[in-house]
Amino acid sequence: MDNHIENQITPLSRLLPGSRGLVRSSALQGSMRRRLQDLGLVEGTLVRCLHQGPSGDPMAYDIRGAVIALRKEDAQHILIEREARPWQ
Repeated sequence: MDNHIENQITPLSRLLPGSRGLVRSSALQGSMRRRLQDLGLVEGTLVRCLHQGPSGDPMAYDIRGAVIALRKEDAQHILIEREARPWQ
């Protein structure tokens, strides 16, 4: 894999407020996986990080126009490709 691309793939939990990325895969299982898929968090979805809790958890994300709060332990199982330029 190209190092430049490999460096862009990161867990959703590492996306900083104001930045965004495309969902590439999810390792979540069971009802949490199903719930997030129902909310539109599937491969190819553009996600923007909106807010971070004071201790870094939970984090709020814009997913298809809806604001969804996720715990860090769940967001770390979702891999995204970071967008190179900041959100405008």
